[in-house]
This record gives sequence, C-alpha cells and structure tokens, in this order.
Amino acid sequence: MTQSAAEEWPEPPLAGTEAAAVIGALERQRATLAWKTSGLDAAGLRATVGASSVTLGGLLKHLAHVEDSHFARLWLGVPVGEPWDTVDWDNDPDWAYRTAAQDIPEQLRTLWRESAARSRAVVEEALSTGDGLDQLGAYVTRAGERPNLRRILLDLVEEYARHVGHADLIRESVDGLTGEDPG
Repeated sequence: MTQSAAEEWPEPPLAGTEAAAVIGALERQRATLAWKTSGLDAAGLRATVGASSVTLGGLLKHLAHVEDSHFARLWLGVPVGEPWDTVDWDNDPDWAYRTAAQDIPEQLRTLWRESAARSRAVVEEALSTGDGLDQLGAYVTRAGERPNLRRILLDLVEEYARHVGHADLIRESVDGLTGEDPG
C-alpha cells in the first residue's frame, strides 16, 4: 500500500486564519480518502459492507463529481464539464456509484485527483483577490441568495467527512486497515 509519510500528512493550523483552517480541514479529509483508497485493486475498490452498495471506487467517483459540480455550478456559474455533463442525473442519480465498478482503479484515482486539483486552483484564485471567504459565488437561489466561498468549502468538508467514515468501514473490511492517518 502507498502511504504518505507522517510529516506530509495535512494538518490544519492550530492558530491560522479562517481560510487556512477551513482549507486545512478539507485537505485532511481529502488525504484520508486518498489513503483509504490507496493500494487497492479493482476488487478492493468494489468491496461493500453489509447491505450498502457504496464502494471505495464509488466514493472516489462521487467525490470527484462533488468537487467539480460545487465549484462549477455554485462558484463559477458554469456548466460542469466531462464526464458529468452527459449524465442524466434525474433518471440515474447513483450514476457515479454504479459506474465506478466498470472503471480501472487508476482511472478513478486520477479522476478524483484532477477534480480536487481543479477545486484547489479555483479556491487559490478566489483567495488571491484578498476578499477572503466572504466572496459570493455566481449561483443564485430562488430567494436571491448566493453562497459565499466559506459555505462552499464547509459543504465540501462535511461531504468528505461523511464519506470518509464510509471509507473507514469499507477499507477495514477489505484488508483490516484502520486509523485516521498513516502516521
């Protein structure tokens, strides 16, 4: 299994800025997902626990979609790109989970890594303006409200935290790997 060295494990600052704390928490969740899905073959990425159909590969694909869609739709106000733009989400809301079993493990990891990299670039660009987390995204609700960058990032932290819990259980069932970080 490929593991990050303990000194490379992302840790949010103990007394950093609000942006550094929120981004640090998100990076720690991303790193945990990467660790929990590392080193597994296709069978490992397709494993399930109990009655759930959630797999580690499905989590990678789902979170890649979440990364891309949150920033495209909510922040930039643009359509989400490939492969998400060709999916009929109304008729197949579990497409990412369902189709991950057909993907090669490295394709899933690359899809997720590239989506997270796009998100990081968007956040870095937004924060380079000096306007911080209070900046408003392009999306407008029916009530005329727009999400700020803080809300979008916190929603991602929440989404990852939920699914990293699933990843913990699934990975333990595959090969016994437990823990919060490889350190």
